[in-house]
Amino acid sequence: MTDFVHDILPCGIEYAVSPLPRRKVVCFQLRVLAGMVTEPTNKLGLMNLLGETIDKGTEKYTGQQLADELDAIGASTGIGAGRETVTFSCTVLPEHLERVVELQAEMLRTPTFPQDMLDVNIDLAKQELSTLEDDASGLTEKMIGPLAFGPLLGRHPLGEVATLESITRQDLVDHWKKHFQAGNILLSVAGNIEPQRVNDVFEKHFSTFGSPSKQGRDPAPVEFTPKVVHRDKQLEQEQIAICWPGVDAKHEDFPVQQVMLGILSGGMSSRLFTEVREKQGLVYWVSAWQETPRGCGMIFLGASTTPQNCDKTFNTLLHEVNRLAKDITQEELDRTLTGILASQETRGDSTRSRSHELASDLFFHGQPISPEEKADKYKRVTVEDVKRYLSTYPRDKMCVVTLGPKALQQSSIPSKAEVK
Repeated sequence: MTDFVHDILPCGIEYAVSPLPRRKVVCFQLRVLAGMVTEPTNKLGLMNLLGETIDKGTEKYTGQQLADELDAIGASTGIGAGRETVTFSCTVLPEHLERVVELQAEMLRTPTFPQDMLDVNIDLAKQELSTLEDDASGLTEKMIGPLAFGPLLGRHPLGEVATLESITRQDLVDHWKKHFQAGNILLSVAGNIEPQRVNDVFEKHFSTFGSPSKQGRDPAPVEFTPKVVHRDKQLEQEQIAICWPGVDAKHEDFPVQQVMLGILSGGMSSRLFTEVREKQGLVYWVSAWQETPRGCGMIFLGASTTPQNCDKTFNTLLHEVNRLAKDITQEELDRTLTGILASQETRGDSTRSRSHELASDLFFHGQPISPEEKADKYKRVTVEDVKRYLSTYPRDKMCVVTLGPKALQQSSIPSKAEVK
C-alpha cells in the first residue's frame, strides 16, 4: 500500500507527500486556487497573462536571471493557467530542492510583472486568438465550452481581443495580491524526499505569504445549456462536437463513466474507431472524452467528417453510445479494464505523473488516494454497471456544435435541444 503524508503547514499551504526513495528526482506541484473563473468579466484572459508574466521578473531577479538560476541546477519547470487553478510544476534533483523552492517562492511572492513583458504577452495572446480562426478543432472547443459549462467554467483561456486590450499591469498586481497567498495553495510532492524535509523547506520559504485561511475551495457554478449551434465556415472537413452531463470525479459512478468512455474511445479496438472510422469510413478522427471541473462532469463526443456525411456521422455517434447499453460484452469490458489499469501503472511509474495525481487528489477529494484504491474501484466495474450508468444518465438533453459549410438537418437534432 502506498504511503502518504497529508497535512497543513503553519503558513497555510495544504500539502501531500509520496516518498519514493528509489527515484532519482523530486517532482512537485503548487496549485493556486485561482483560475479563469476568478477573472472579472471585462478582463477575460487575465489569468493566462498572469501565468505568462509572473516569471518575467521578481524583486531580486530579472526574468532571464531567474531562468538562468533554474537552468544552473537543472530544474525543469512549467506554469499553466486553467479553469480553477494556476499550476506551477517542477522536477529537480533532491540535492537542489531547497534552492528551487527558494526561487519558486521568490517568483510567487515578489513578482514585478514588467510592463514590457505584459505588452508582449498581450500581443502574443491576440495572435493566438487570430490563429484560432484557422484551427477548426480549437475553434469548435471554444464554441462548445460556454454551452457545456456556462459563462464561468466555459471561459476560454485566451479571453477576447477587447478584454485583452483592457488589461493593465495594475490588474495583474491586484489579482495576484487577492488570490496568491499560502492558504490558497495546494502542494503535492513525490520522489526521493523525506516528508519532514518538505515541511521544513516549504514552510521556511512560504511563511508569512499572505493569509493562512483557506480560499477558493467551493466549486464554481455550472450552467449547462442544451442547444444546437452552427457556425458556417468554408472548410474541407465538418467539425462536430456533442456534450451532455455525466458525473464528477467524486461520484461513485466515476469509474463506471471512465470504463464506458474507454469502451467507446479507448484505442484502436474501441467502438467509435472501429465502427465509425474503420467500417463506415465516416470520419477523419473521432473521440469520446470527459471534462470534470469540481462539482460537475461532462461527456463529449467529437468528430471530423465531410460536409455530406455530417448528419450520418452525428446520428452514428449517438447510435453507438445508445447501442452500448444493449450489447456491451464482457470481452470489451475486460479489454478496457486492462488498458485503464495498465495506463495507471505506467503513469504511476513516472515521478512527475505521481506528483500530478497527488495534486489532483487534493484538488478533487481533499486527501491523497492510493493507486491501489483507485485500481480496486475499476476492477469492481461490471457489464451491468455500464448498462445501469447509461440508463441513469440519458442523452435526452445535449449541446451540439457544428463548424463547417453544412448545418445539421432538423430531423437529426434531439427534440429537447434548442436550435440557434
